[in-house]
Amino acid sequence: MLLNTTFIPLSVDFSSPEHFLIFIFHLLFATSAVLVAGSVLVGISCTRSLRGQNRFIFMLNTSISDTLTGFSVYYLGLFDVQEGYPSRNGTFYILPSFLGVNILTFLFAQFDRYLAVCHPFFYTRYVTRSVVVGFCAFSWIYTYSILTVQNLLTISKAIQFQGFSVLFLQIVVLIKVIMTVKLYIITRGQLVREAPGADRDSKRESLRIIVFVVICFLALWGPSFVNIIVRLLTGKGLRFRNEATNLFAIMARLNALVTPAVYIWGSPALRAAVWRTVWRRLCPRRGAR
Repeated sequence: MLLNTTFIPLSVDFSSPEHFLIFIFHLLFATSAVLVAGSVLVGISCTRSLRGQNRFIFMLNTSISDTLTGFSVYYLGLFDVQEGYPSRNGTFYILPSFLGVNILTFLFAQFDRYLAVCHPFFYTRYVTRSVVVGFCAFSWIYTYSILTVQNLLTISKAIQFQGFSVLFLQIVVLIKVIMTVKLYIITRGQLVREAPGADRDSKRESLRIIVFVVICFLALWGPSFVNIIVRLLTGKGLRFRNEATNLFAIMARLNALVTPAVYIWGSPALRAAVWRTVWRRLCPRRGAR
């Protein structure tokens, strides 16, 4: 159960100096992820010109997931929580699955950019804003539908089902890698031939963001995927006392901070929107009184 006792102990007992570092890290990380991802969420939501572009709708979807992941760390990182089988103060994988939504969203975003670059006439006619919103909604519906089915199974069946789910995610990750390489090669070739202009700058910006996001995703998610597969197939692999000390889970959750940071770094339009709608109001100039 989510709360099987009236009191859930903290993730560490502060018996050693590293316990203080672990607790402070999760507190700072959760706050940073909420602020950065939340800023992207607000910046896109409050800027009509960004909401009208498909690529920013995908960014909006992942920012919602990243913001919720940041909030989830206040529970997963600060309290004694162990997801899995058996679970201790777990959430039935509800909170960790926020990151799973991003996997599908990134994949859809890559197909979106591929069609926009390689089949612009088809893209302009058929890939409307409603279609993109539908794909974003599907990433949530699919992820939590699969999770609901898994939670309704017996423990033995749920473990097997989780193994197949992880295998499917590995296939998705492989597709992501292939799509990224292909998209990079095609887009780079087109950018060389195109004349300087707003459309060329937009393609260059999209390519740069997608490449960096996927690279960061693979670097941070890869170790966790490998460890989960080893544990499911062999019963071995590394095990940790709780989610707060699970190095692989911590690396995976870092995507919630890294991804929106890459968005802000790679898009001047988004950076300006975030500054105008969020940070300028939170950090007014001293002289403006």
